[in-house]
Amino acid sequence: MTEPPQAGLARAAKLSTLPLGAAARAVRGVGRRLSGQSAEDVLAQRQAESARQLFEVLGGLKGGAMKVGQFLSLMESTLPDEQMEAYRESLTRLQSAAPAMSFEAVGRVLEEELGEDWRSLFNSFEETAAASASIGQVHRAVWRDGRPVAVKVQYPGAEQALMADVTALSRVARVSGSFLPGLEMEPILDELRRRLHEEVDYRLEGDAQQQFGQFYAGDPTYAVPGVVDVTQRVLVTEWLDGVPLSSLIDRAPQADRDRAGTAYLRLLLEAPQRAGLLHADPHPGNFLLLPDGRLGVLDYGAVNRLPEGLPDGLSRVLGAAAHGDAEELVEVLRDEGFVRRSVAVDAEAVRGFVNRFLGPLQAEEFTFSREWMRETFADLQDPRAEGFRVSLTLNLPPQYVLVQRVWLGGLAVLSQLEATVPMREIVRSAMPDALR
Repeated sequence: MTEPPQAGLARAAKLSTLPLGAAARAVRGVGRRLSGQSAEDVLAQRQAESARQLFEVLGGLKGGAMKVGQFLSLMESTLPDEQMEAYRESLTRLQSAAPAMSFEAVGRVLEEELGEDWRSLFNSFEETAAASASIGQVHRAVWRDGRPVAVKVQYPGAEQALMADVTALSRVARVSGSFLPGLEMEPILDELRRRLHEEVDYRLEGDAQQQFGQFYAGDPTYAVPGVVDVTQRVLVTEWLDGVPLSSLIDRAPQADRDRAGTAYLRLLLEAPQRAGLLHADPHPGNFLLLPDGRLGVLDYGAVNRLPEGLPDGLSRVLGAAAHGDAEELVEVLRDEGFVRRSVAVDAEAVRGFVNRFLGPLQAEEFTFSREWMRETFADLQDPRAEGFRVSLTLNLPPQYVLVQRVWLGGLAVLSQLEATVPMREIVRSAMPDALR
């Protein structure tokens, strides 16, 4: 493929093909019905065509647009099967693959970052990408000392593309106040800009990966690949062979899914306490089940540095939700910035809303499922429902943007795995003060 569009207008034009494509498919559907095809067959064809276009457009744009697609792929379990079946395969592919950048473009980046003789650093280098994602793609190679390595190469213009997408979101933020009275968008967007600027500097990613590696060295449960070489736009790490969590969904034995799900959640919640870092990209393509049973952890581009562990306020919120009355919970939420002082809320409705998402944390053992995920999110999609109305009154404090991303993404992955997880044990380890 060519390099992803960088300019805001070019990216907006590309995104506009989604509704235009939908209109064209509707017209073709009418023609197929007139030619005698059944309504069910026509609908299935339209959904399959829509799924292919979604993959091609979001994957081709890379940047923030593709990140949206990746998040959609995590949240597919919140929608009914009859709506999502056609989309599931294409959305899941966004977790570890997308239309690849040409090797000519890859070579230019490698030359600019590693020098004209970059090939001398490798015994071999596979020109076909092993995986591609939102801001870069990965090639398999052999380092000059014989180690198999993964070479992550950033797309040309990735930073400009990401910032263009944030600018587009800013335009939406200007008109959000009238229908999202509880939400302050600008602080959230400022936090996103800061995080995205960090994410496009692979040197910061390399530092985070090395820090994770130091704290998890020799761990019997986790494997962190070592960093071999790094520049701003190229990251070379040790190669890990394993099965991504996305491949375990619907295929692996229940025991494997339970073990992988437990290790996955334990890492997400315990790493801030153990290593001072939150791995903030929870999609299942970043986690591999290795042949020796360990969980391989990849992609440290989105990391929240939390030297004191998870925010103390999170323990207060969980404790109030589990044991306090509704008014106490609302006061804690106001203290942490989840409810603005100027916004009136129904305390009991807020407690019900919060507990639907934090309920699993209070269980001794919890079995996640797509059905549970659908029920949890059902009335958030219905403007007539209480959950929808409550959601409009809540805020997302900037310091919780990545924590929220990890928790919602983690819930989605665990629900896709349908894993049974020892919740109370993990929560006690990660947030000792949360459960009294």
